[in-house]
Amino acid sequence: MRRLARIAAILVAIPLVLTVAYSVLNPVSTLMLGRWVTGQSVTRDWVALDEISPHLVRAVVVSEDARFCMHWGVDWVQMSSVLERFLAGEETRGASTISMQTAKNLFLWPGRSYVRKAVEIPLALWLDLVLSKDRVLEIYLNVAEWSPGVFGAEAAAQHYFGRPAADIGPRQGALLAATLPDPDGRNAARPSPGVQRIAAGVQREVERSGWVFDCLDAPIRS
Repeated sequence: MRRLARIAAILVAIPLVLTVAYSVLNPVSTLMLGRWVTGQSVTRDWVALDEISPHLVRAVVVSEDARFCMHWGVDWVQMSSVLERFLAGEETRGASTISMQTAKNLFLWPGRSYVRKAVEIPLALWLDLVLSKDRVLEIYLNVAEWSPGVFGAEAAAQHYFGRPAADIGPRQGALLAATLPDPDGRNAARPSPGVQRIAAGVQREVERSGWVFDCLDAPIRS
């Protein structure tokens, strides 16, 4: 039992310590590690947040977590709404924040399960406690998968549009954001009508939701 307790303590300590280190070190995701171990390709070029087009940053925030600046890792308002619909027997969609998705990408496994979600929540709270909002977003934009084996905004911009992430325009940013939830099935360069409708909605939200970005650096807000 003592040995199991020590193992459990180590497993808990690893992400806590790594989060502190990630305030200065640039991490990789568990999915990237898995692809390397299995001999699959990984394309990722880390870029700083201020080297990513504000159009792309704003589109991702609006699309993935419009209340990013209003919570501390977990959006309890959205979580409560999802729980109410679940208990009522209604179909629900996830209430994952950018912090929760970042925690999953850095420390946990892909797929959906209540166990993973239960672990994801405290890790997201810890990420938001230790790291700034800008840093959480920067990490997310550099570890998210945009196409099989294509990780991060820079690699995605080059893969889909043949240009650096800094040169992505409003329409391209919205298409990239629309691709994020399903990198296997969606293509930002050759979007289906459904993806085009989602991207158009993202663009409209970006144009009327300036308050969403209040906690971020001035170039992103402007």
